[in-house]
Amino acid sequence: MSTKHTVSMISLGCSKNMVDAECMSTILKNDGYELVDDISKAEAAVINTCGFIESAKKEAIDTILDVARLKGPRKKLKYIVVSGCLSQRYPNEIKDTLPEVDAVLGTSHYQDISKVLGKLFDSEKFGWNDYIGKPGSLDHMQFEREVSTKPYAWLKIAEGCSNGCAFCAIPGIRGKYTSRPMEDILKEAKILASKGYSEIILAAQDSTSYGKDLYGKRVLPELLSKLSKIKGIDSIRIMYAYIDGIDDELIAEMKKNKKVLHYLDIPVQHGDDEILKKMRRRDTVASITKTLNKLRTAIPDIVIRSTVMVGFPGEKKEHFENLLKNLKVWRFQCLGCFIYSPEENTLGYKMHPRVRSDVSQRRYEKVMELQQGISLSYNEARVGSTVDVTIDSVSDDGIFYIGRSYAEAPEVDPVIYVASTTRPLELGDKVSVKILECTPYDMTGVTEDESTK
Repeated sequence: MSTKHTVSMISLGCSKNMVDAECMSTILKNDGYELVDDISKAEAAVINTCGFIESAKKEAIDTILDVARLKGPRKKLKYIVVSGCLSQRYPNEIKDTLPEVDAVLGTSHYQDISKVLGKLFDSEKFGWNDYIGKPGSLDHMQFEREVSTKPYAWLKIAEGCSNGCAFCAIPGIRGKYTSRPMEDILKEAKILASKGYSEIILAAQDSTSYGKDLYGKRVLPELLSKLSKIKGIDSIRIMYAYIDGIDDELIAEMKKNKKVLHYLDIPVQHGDDEILKKMRRRDTVASITKTLNKLRTAIPDIVIRSTVMVGFPGEKKEHFENLLKNLKVWRFQCLGCFIYSPEENTLGYKMHPRVRSDVSQRRYEKVMELQQGISLSYNEARVGSTVDVTIDSVSDDGIFYIGRSYAEAPEVDPVIYVASTTRPLELGDKVSVKILECTPYDMTGVTEDESTK
């Protein structure tokens, strides 16, 4: 490439999307493009989108329109490429309604990002749907990708999902569940560790199904064991586990393996058997309760995060009351709640009766009000205790450092604000912090010992 064109990458949505954006950024750099954070200095913008639910689609469209204001004949920004879930799901709708977009790239074509930009800069013609194909490809994964977070790194272990929940569009967007070969995951983990990423966060739509398609059985415990032997990896966090995949072997590995954090994100989705069945979930209230009890008995200090949904078609008052009742029993340390969004090409899209939006909103508020009290009680119990905290950033006002203990996953959980009583801290430092006060959403503490890297 004779000219070094500048490109800005914007990634929206989940951590798995961020990994894809990091891979695309690495591909672009390797092919001679200059990546810039300041979009006003870019000749092209790549917007990696989410299209999972209505709010994500709105965020993606708003971002495209915001970026489009910087584009024009007399402006530096010349081209906009939209990649990811929105483009995979709605390529022709983007073409018809967003003329500001110059090209789309589906989830199976991330590896072609340089080719697409090259054609745009060289004024070559190509078909609008040339880079929208069958989802599920892992061909774009880069062992040497440039991670945008530190000291932790997300490590994608699978793509897509085969669970077929009635509310979820992911199988149509990302394809069926496809595990990465274990040797590829271990190779990437070694590279990440060599670059100083001491906390590895495993990401997939369903981490506990890892290996079923490749090896004929769940092999997440084996993967955890092998990852823990890599020099430089201090901790491993598991995200997005399913109840039926949390078996005795996994629990035993989590209990004995000192590098596996005592933390699980388990999206249970509801607390009523009838609604769970309509959602096409494999779990029941009894199986959820049994597994949570087994986990907490085997690993008393385990922290469990979950997600539930309100307003699913047919959810009546008694169904919702069962959800509230079981949330009081299950007592998740952290909980996210979504209002059901009808998505095309899902089983739920044609289900009736629909729950009125105002009813769904009230139910959402009741769930969050309940959870606020539960989270506050957990945080209050930690006041006065000393915890090991990893420093991730600095507060906007520059007064506090912001960090996490094993009990908080980045981006989704409460943070710990840290005032250092010893010396200035650096990102990635690990410090002993005494918790002094809390709210339902964060904690504040002071360092007690010198930090260790």
